[in-house]
Amino acid sequence: MKHFLSHVFLVLGMFSFAQEEKQIDENALNESKNLTWEANKELSENDFITAEVDYRKAISKSDKNVAAPYNLGNAYYNKETYSEAFGRFKQAGEVAENKPDKHRAYHNMGNVFMKRKEYQKAVEAYKEALRNDPTDEETRYNLALAKELLKKEQEQNDQNQDNKDQQDQNQDNKDEGDDKEKNKDQEQKDQDDKGDEGDEKKEDNKEGDGENKEEQKKQPDQGDKPEEQQQPRPSQLSKQQVQNLLEAMQNEEKKVQEKIDAKKVKGAKVKNEKDW
Repeated sequence: MKHFLSHVFLVLGMFSFAQEEKQIDENALNESKNLTWEANKELSENDFITAEVDYRKAISKSDKNVAAPYNLGNAYYNKETYSEAFGRFKQAGEVAENKPDKHRAYHNMGNVFMKRKEYQKAVEAYKEALRNDPTDEETRYNLALAKELLKKEQEQNDQNQDNKDQQDQNQDNKDEGDDKEKNKDQEQKDQDDKGDEGDEKKEDNKEGDGENKEEQKKQPDQGDKPEEQQQPRPSQLSKQQVQNLLEAMQNEEKKVQEKIDAKKVKGAKVKNEKDW
């Protein structure tokens, strides 16, 4: 009996605790909703700063209040703060417990992606929104638009890639042509250098032939009588040679004088030889 009573008291205690916890959650949710209502009013009066503060307070009070993060996301979206807006819409979608709330959250996430031109992500967000409410024509229209923009983006990317590939190919062809032209110029330069070297050799040979011909003109032809050797200058004679030369000249002068004296003698010239 005592064991039974203890079990009853335990169940009652747990039920009471659960009821108290539920009451606390309800109170927190109500406070959160009141703060959300105040933030909505402030936002309508263009007091964004105060509204943002109250939305944040509402979110911190209860994670069951989907309206608080959703409305704050709309406020950011209208201020074109798209990164903050996406974060709050995502939070709303995660805490939402029914399909209409999830649909609204994913629809607005798709709108953020459209603003950021992330069309593939927008398509996925709109599809998720339609899974939660297939009857929403606005979401269906946005999905069709996102698909069309995604298709154009992909076509443009393909065209850009084709253009880039063509430009790369043209550049490769140009580089190859430049290399061939450089090689051709180098080959022509090498050939010109060889030609200049050959011309220089011919010119050297020509100059050598001219010098040889000029030298041959100066030298006597083979078989011709060589010219007499030039007599050495007195300054080039030795002392003995000079003495011999003087004596020869004196003897020659003496002979000439004797001939002159002989002509002066009258009468027949004496012959040394006898007549036959």
